[in-house]
Amino acid sequence: MAGGRFAPGHLGELTQLVPFEMVDAALSATRTVQSRLRDLPSRVVVYLVLAGCLFPEAGCPGVWRKLTGALAGLPVVSPSASALAQARRRVGSRPLRRLFDLLRGPAATAHGPGIRWHGLLVAALEGWRSRAGAG
Repeated sequence: MAGGRFAPGHLGELTQLVPFEMVDAALSATRTVQSRLRDLPSRVVVYLVLAGCLFPEAGCPGVWRKLTGALAGLPVVSPSASALAQARRRVGSRPLRRLFDLLRGPAATAHGPGIRWHGLLVAALEGWRSRAGAG
């Protein structure tokens, strides 16, 4: 387990929502844990991608500043946009897919509780309107 600036809890509120143990499990399951401790370890890159989804307008360097803004007094690297992009490519998408599977829980089955209402499959479509009789 990493300590110092990469210790659990030092990546902001995301570690409260997505525990570092879960990120580490996803990285281990997909064999994407870094082989040596880097300035941008795989765990940190996963949180960078998650934070990037929350702040898409900020770009990678801006998201990095948001992630590390509360680490005053600790030695924090200032990676270039290119280094952040390279780290994202190194980790890839497999750990994020695995993390999604861990977070969403088991998929619904065709006959489980809450799947059907009065014999009909329950579905939600955001922003969709039915136009009965249109044709």
